[in-house]
Amino acid sequence: MSSLRVAVAGGGLGGLCLAQGLLKAGIDVTVYERDAHLAVRRQGYRLHVDARAGRALEQCLPPEHFAVFRATCGDASTRLTVMSERLRVLSEQGSTGSGADPYAPATLSTSVNRQTLREVLAAGLDDGKLVFGSELVRYEAGQDGVRLHFAGGRQAEADLLVGADGVNSAVRRQYLPAADAVDTGKRCIYGKTPLRAGAVDRLPSALQAGFTAVIGGRIGMATGLVRFRQRPEQAGLGLSPAGDYLMWALAADRRHFGVPDERLTAMVPAELHALAAKLIRTWHPDLRALLAEAAIEETFLVRIRTSRPVPPWPPSRVTVLGDAIHAMSPARGSGANTALQDAALLCRALTGATGAEATATGTEAAGNGTEDGGLLTAVGDYEKQMREYGYAAVAASSQAEAETGMRHNRLMFWLYRRMTGTSAGVTS
Repeated sequence: MSSLRVAVAGGGLGGLCLAQGLLKAGIDVTVYERDAHLAVRRQGYRLHVDARAGRALEQCLPPEHFAVFRATCGDASTRLTVMSERLRVLSEQGSTGSGADPYAPATLSTSVNRQTLREVLAAGLDDGKLVFGSELVRYEAGQDGVRLHFAGGRQAEADLLVGADGVNSAVRRQYLPAADAVDTGKRCIYGKTPLRAGAVDRLPSALQAGFTAVIGGRIGMATGLVRFRQRPEQAGLGLSPAGDYLMWALAADRRHFGVPDERLTAMVPAELHALAAKLIRTWHPDLRALLAEAAIEETFLVRIRTSRPVPPWPPSRVTVLGDAIHAMSPARGSGANTALQDAALLCRALTGATGAEATATGTEAAGNGTEDGGLLTAVGDYEKQMREYGYAAVAASSQAEAETGMRHNRLMFWLYRRMTGTSAGVTS
């Protein structure tokens, strides 16, 4: 075991993936999560995962955990469809027929249930490696380490602090205050409709085949199926039960929800569900039925925020990953993939700096590798690469939306543009 001690603030996908990778490499790591357990807050349902996630998870997870991840992915989509609110097909794009395995790490392209993936990433992080109820409020960084201060007065020490605590990151707020996320003015109501017996057959055919974007004037809807290859509770690792479902999301500028933004952001699930039903009350009956059959208590709102790039900063004993530093619109399905890419990259950098990989295999490492210079070099190398691809992903998302030239509902029209023009194949 390396003598390097890493503290991760935030038990989201990126933070947990990093922890798994560091433990696999023989580096001491502890994840501090503010919530009391993994399922306290709704953070989303269906995620698209691509090769960035596939390679990162293969690198960081134990082989048996990676196998469970692959088993619990959703069926890969076969079609992208853009439709009007009356279900008139505007554009369709089928599989490219490349023959690539959608579940192999290097060609991964499918969907996952966010909570299931998070549980896979948390599996095995016991013995104090994942500490719940630990809200970081500030830290003190010095030449010899970092002292963490949590709500309630508890403290901890580490050689390196990693802020993986999301778009509202306390680490970034103290460390890089100029890199805060900007409110785009877009709002998204997310919901989940369970696919009970016979429910799939009642869905419009386009919604059964893959990802669908519905263009409805100033309001847009995105839908995506999650049909598990294997039910999570049957796959091992003690995962929570989960059934097949259809994720739906209504997106628009905050001005077009018909209520003041202060009221919108304070709504409880039942109120959000009722508002969503009202917004599509003139749409096709099949789409209205989709919302009517939703699990009302699973409805929640997200404010779409994107990070502002900042100039390079000197490496230190504090760093950041994921939404803490490069939050982006969900339109590209890139946020989770980029966070996992960050985790794998930082893990490789720290492993190389400490010689932990050699130590873990019983080979003598050259020096203890935990001296300040080696650590800072590793952090700096990670941050240089992370800034390049992370900020590029943010910029691509923003630029693609702006280039549509559409006056209303740019988020959904961007999807239309991507599906009909620049997309190279089916994504999930």
